[in-house]
Amino acid sequence: MVKIKPFKGIRPPKEYAAEVASRPYDVLNSAEAKAEATDRSLLHIIKPEIDFEPIADEHSQEVYDKAVENFKLWRKNGWLQQDDEEHYYIYAQTMNGRTQYGLVMCCHFEDYLSGAIKKHELTRPDKEEDRMKHVFNQKANIEPVFFAYPDNAEIDAMVSDIVKNNEPEYDFTAEDGFGHRFWVIRDAATNKRITDIFATIPALYVADGHHRTAAAARVGQAMMAKNPNHKGDEEYCYFLAVTFPASQLKIIDYNRVVKDLNGMTPEEFVEALRKDFDVEKKGKEIYTPASLHNFAMYLDGEWYSLTAKKGTYDDNDPIGVLDVTVLSNLVLDKLLGIKDLRTSKRIDFVGGIRGLGELSKRVDSGEMKVAFALYPVSMKQLIDIADTGNIMPPKTTWFEPKLRSGIVIHSFEE
Repeated sequence: MVKIKPFKGIRPPKEYAAEVASRPYDVLNSAEAKAEATDRSLLHIIKPEIDFEPIADEHSQEVYDKAVENFKLWRKNGWLQQDDEEHYYIYAQTMNGRTQYGLVMCCHFEDYLSGAIKKHELTRPDKEEDRMKHVFNQKANIEPVFFAYPDNAEIDAMVSDIVKNNEPEYDFTAEDGFGHRFWVIRDAATNKRITDIFATIPALYVADGHHRTAAAARVGQAMMAKNPNHKGDEEYCYFLAVTFPASQLKIIDYNRVVKDLNGMTPEEFVEALRKDFDVEKKGKEIYTPASLHNFAMYLDGEWYSLTAKKGTYDDNDPIGVLDVTVLSNLVLDKLLGIKDLRTSKRIDFVGGIRGLGELSKRVDSGEMKVAFALYPVSMKQLIDIADTGNIMPPKTTWFEPKLRSGIVIHSFEE
């Protein structure tokens, strides 16, 4: 069972919401962030290296200090203001005509340590450390993590009623065409009922933001260690999340491009694939994988359909059923000699948001030799893996749209 609470959100006035809100820190490099940042953009707080000339090292102390300085300045200027009372909030995102409705809440760090908040990816200590410094220095979760929860009909009905009968606090379309709407849940009884319902929900699932979640838990532990009178309900025990019903989330494909064929000619490579796959040439038109265990390959100006033969995968194993596992075992490792996806310089990963045309472009340019497109992982597969304590291979899931940062912030400053 999970422990959540409402909070006094720090957020922009209506007239500044679209300008303050930004893409998350980890989808932009520093140069892109500098080019994209307007005067009031949250990028000055989450990527403050852009305020230096030339752009500073993002891990330097002066950059962490600048983040704190900018957060204080944004509040002083009134570009971020704190609500007087604790609330939950509703955050709706619309992409390609499909809308998902998340509840903005604070989650307890001990639920992550106990496994009630379930993960499906490994984290890197250096990235955890970086996010921990940001949170610790600010005494705030500037950016939310992205969670899923098992569907609950009562919460669905509450959210639907609020959305139907109230004008959103914010309603804007970002430069990428995705829509963002935001409501404050002002009714005290509704806020209490949400807390009570979540106390009966067995688990939350990290969809996106494993490093931010791990960092938040480390901050909670560090603050607890400093407080001899720690009770467990202090504000620092909680961190910011937007939590969506699992059925509303859609994972998109995460694809692979490889620099060489491990000494084989294209003809030899295609022939080698036939041992484990039914191989069908599709021609010049982009081919999209049709189902689980069907892959698209782009090689020498041609698209191919690759269908894994029965017996080459294990649909009863939460990891074995994944197409990233099938491709890694039968192609990347067995034929191309790529043993470790995390460290190999011969492979790169392309989020499906870029489209399959990006794969053929990178091969046609000569930068890469072959590309593989995968059928997307389902939320059921993700939950099965998290529930069984397994870890997905690297670069398996891509969630879109991303949460906008700066729509609301949680502070635990005393």
